[in-house]
Amino acid sequence: MVLAPSELNLWATRPKEKATPVTDNEINERYSRGEGRIVIETNREKLPGFVASLKQPNYMDLRPFYQRRPRWSAAKQSLLIESFIMNIPVPPVFLYEKEYNSYEVMDGQQRITALQYFYEGKFELADLKQWPEINGRTYSTLPEKIKAGLDRRSITSIVLLKESTSGEEEASSLRETVFERLNTGGVELGRQEIRNALYRGRVNNMLDRLSRIPAFRKAWGIPLYVENEITDTPGLLEISIFAQMADSEMVLRFFALRHVANYRNGMQGFLDIYMRKSLAFTEADIAVLEQLFIDTLKLAADIYGDALFRPFNIEKNEWESRAQRAYYDAVMVGLSSFLDREQQVRDKSEEIKSATIQMFKEHENGTFTGRGNTKDDIETRIRLFAEMVEKAIG
Repeated sequence: MVLAPSELNLWATRPKEKATPVTDNEINERYSRGEGRIVIETNREKLPGFVASLKQPNYMDLRPFYQRRPRWSAAKQSLLIESFIMNIPVPPVFLYEKEYNSYEVMDGQQRITALQYFYEGKFELADLKQWPEINGRTYSTLPEKIKAGLDRRSITSIVLLKESTSGEEEASSLRETVFERLNTGGVELGRQEIRNALYRGRVNNMLDRLSRIPAFRKAWGIPLYVENEITDTPGLLEISIFAQMADSEMVLRFFALRHVANYRNGMQGFLDIYMRKSLAFTEADIAVLEQLFIDTLKLAADIYGDALFRPFNIEKNEWESRAQRAYYDAVMVGLSSFLDREQQVRDKSEEIKSATIQMFKEHENGTFTGRGNTKDDIETRIRLFAEMVEKAIG
């Protein structure tokens, strides 16, 4: 198995526990020093002025490293606009002051984006129940009094000021803590969205880059990547695997399940562990891992073509119409161990496809379709796939 340098001892040590004060005096001294407390200010601004300020260079980062992909539908965005029109209280947005008069959004990305899009005429109001008369209207086509009423409304911002921390490391930790407290209490965040916030770093950026590879996106039914894809690709946010960052999670599964011998805490818990450990990875590690994924994906795509990551349906005698995650794990992790014999594998592509069909005939459907996600289940899938390839290439 190809390993990045830092992966050689990845499972050798456990993370150290952070020391905590043990006496009341030490606790009181820490509190007196201001540790663990934040400095905030609260602002209120009329909607037109707030939206206009978003156009200022470097004024507000709507998608900092820990934010998820925006995925409010036009209908949900419309409900927010209707709430402002009706003067229904809207929760404040939370910002972090990364530089003086330069902010990033910790909570409220969807609300800010909805306001920005509406004032820029990027969507029409839809599915309103209290004001159905204005369904289909954009900001510029609203009746005069409705538009004036909307423009009178204000949005509240709670700003976490730079004075809250003394350095970038402390600031990063504090932003993570605030983000987690604000966001993980609801049901909207997917697990990879939370990882994207809490375990940011080189690996996190790599996952995003690799999830944009055309063959990978095609396999999972995601439109090919374009710059500004959130606004320029209609229907993209309706694809749940993209909206919840599950595409990035699929890339992460490949890297983590190469270490399946250390699997514990269930699939999601194991992915958390790998992400946490990956925070120490160097640029040299990233170079190895990124090339490993690219080479393995290309080999898999060359063998299976349009059937990439799709199990074979024995009853229908055809490849399934959709890729499946458990089978993806077996294909990617299994094939990654054959990169040193890549040409042999390519020369036997047709034999491997035929052997894959036979493999599905010899093992019950649940083996490769993820009915079980125990350590034994995952190891079995990977082992059976690797043995099939080994036999096929002779």
